[in-house]
Amino acid sequence: MIGRTAGWKEELGRFLKPFLDRLGHKARRQMCPLYVSGLIGPGDRKSVQPMAERLAPGNYDQLHHFIAAGVWEAAPLERELLVQADKLVGGSDAVLVIDDTAIPKKGAHSVGVAPQYASALGKTSNCQTLVSLTLARGEVPVMMALRLFLPENWTSNRSRLRRAGVPAAYRTARTKPELALAELDRVIAAGVRFGCVLADAGYGLSAPFRQGLTARKLTWAVGIPRHLKAYPVDVQMIWPVAGRGRPRKRPIPNALSKAAEDMLATAKWHTISWRIGTKGKLKARFAAVRVRVADGPPQRIRD
Repeated sequence: MIGRTAGWKEELGRFLKPFLDRLGHKARRQMCPLYVSGLIGPGDRKSVQPMAERLAPGNYDQLHHFIAAGVWEAAPLERELLVQADKLVGGSDAVLVIDDTAIPKKGAHSVGVAPQYASALGKTSNCQTLVSLTLARGEVPVMMALRLFLPENWTSNRSRLRRAGVPAAYRTARTKPELALAELDRVIAAGVRFGCVLADAGYGLSAPFRQGLTARKLTWAVGIPRHLKAYPVDVQMIWPVAGRGRPRKRPIPNALSKAAEDMLATAKWHTISWRIGTKGKLKARFAAVRVRVADGPPQRIRD
């Protein structure tokens, strides 16, 4: 048991080394492995005091300062995380998954906490929500980015933002898709390799998000709500001749848009299984139909 414990700590030390090199201060480099060991190691209580008693007797003040009061630059660590993630699973066959991560909370003082939809719980609950970017290849995922989303009841209350210590640069209201695209730009700038971007309907329903992925020349696949409108793939833009009144200033589609679920009404569905999960095969029914999404400005089309 002692040998296995020592081996585990040595392996953790090798994993943490490139990150520790970015911390700079000697005390931070000493406290960081202790804190990480306390989070993932034995022991039910994961607050600072019991972790210090288990792993760093006599060093509670230093460990507490590292977590609660230490001021250090996060950007070098974030850049190193992107480098290490790319080394582990990056490549043309990797995928970048954009999603929400919800942290259930009580009270109203944690930054960003509010009644909002928590995907982990499948319902609206008091929680913090983070936009997450995960790089995955095969069945190996590596979390690369987490950005806290601030709901409107936070961004509209300047005094609340100041009291909570939210940096001035982060007090502007931004949607989750906007946060995701900003993080995506950071990942691309770091040279992380991936072949496709994936996201669920929480992001796929946003036309600016989908258009942002296309503008970045990325291959992507996103979920959409069933009511999202689409056109047949052979739709054309035409200039109708007005019988009276002013001539049209822009062309219109020669077909009416339909809800996505209606476009699939006559499609042929196939059951596909992709791997074994904890409860057996993971499988679902799929159908493919080529369409053009109705993202343009609403227009009145007659006949």
